[in-house]
Amino acid sequence: MMTTGQAYAAGDAHAAALVLSEPLSFWGGVDVETGCIIDRSHPDLGKSVTGIVLIMPGGRGSSSSSSVLAESIRRGTGPAAIILSRPDPILTVGAIVAASLYAIRCPIVVCSCDGVATGNRVRVRADDSGGARVEW
Repeated sequence: MMTTGQAYAAGDAHAAALVLSEPLSFWGGVDVETGCIIDRSHPDLGKSVTGIVLIMPGGRGSSSSSSVLAESIRRGTGPAAIILSRPDPILTVGAIVAASLYAIRCPIVVCSCDGVATGNRVRVRADDSGGARVEW
């Protein structure tokens, strides 16, 4: 299947999906050293975001999430791409900073991905003009 969406941070990724039913804060929610979800109140506690296409309704929480996301991308423990149901400027800033400072892209796309399940292979192509294509 395929859908189009709005690219908020450009890049290409192809990886397995992790679909979250609830928003996630990277600040206090993800261990930057391991990429594991550490928020004890999150239903996906213990799952890893490393190298996957993270699909969730949106981000949650502190503006510090942008720095945690950028650092996890730099360390190689962050997601390969993030797909959101609604825009999140905090996560977008983190991805843009990582691309600018470390030349590592983590595309951020807003679109509907109904039908994608955890473990499905997902390809994300997000261009600098704001267009995005997601295939699974």
